[in-house]
Amino acid sequence: MPLHRHDPPHEHHASPAEHPLRVLEHLGLTLPVPTTPVGSYLPAKIVGEMVFTSGVVPFKDGVLLATGRVPDAVSVDLAVACAHQCALNLLGNLASVIDLWEIEIIRVNGFVAATPDFTQHPQIINGCSDLLAQVLGERGRHSRIAVGVASLPLGAPVEIDCMARIVGLPKLLHHV
Repeated sequence: MPLHRHDPPHEHHASPAEHPLRVLEHLGLTLPVPTTPVGSYLPAKIVGEMVFTSGVVPFKDGVLLATGRVPDAVSVDLAVACAHQCALNLLGNLASVIDLWEIEIIRVNGFVAATPDFTQHPQIINGCSDLLAQVLGERGRHSRIAVGVASLPLGAPVEIDCMARIVGLPKLLHHV
């Protein structure tokens, strides 16, 4: 179910002392296993103090939640739910290389397969941004882009990637 900034259903938000996996549990969500690449790339990679993810599409239990362009084949609400699933998949990929407690999201890049006249891309990518902020608190707030494209891999309506920073690493480097 999509989580919107103004929707009251899940009031739980991350506190500084609460681990992101615990927040997911409170929200009734399960961290997925890392997505299987459909090409020659890694789901996530650490470079220095940064963690970069590859783009994820809205796979849930090995099946795309939807295919096609917004809004002709996929409704805005379903596309928001797809972006929400992408956020979970991003968290799963990040967790495959580092503890989620140790990161802050810096940037999200969101792509929406849409008709040329569609202009609600930010609303759709909020499905991802809102969940990241809910799970990671202030460390989940980020800059981002939300753009429309003609098509995405496997016919997915949404693809999202992110860049995160490992928190505390600069302090650790100064003590070495």
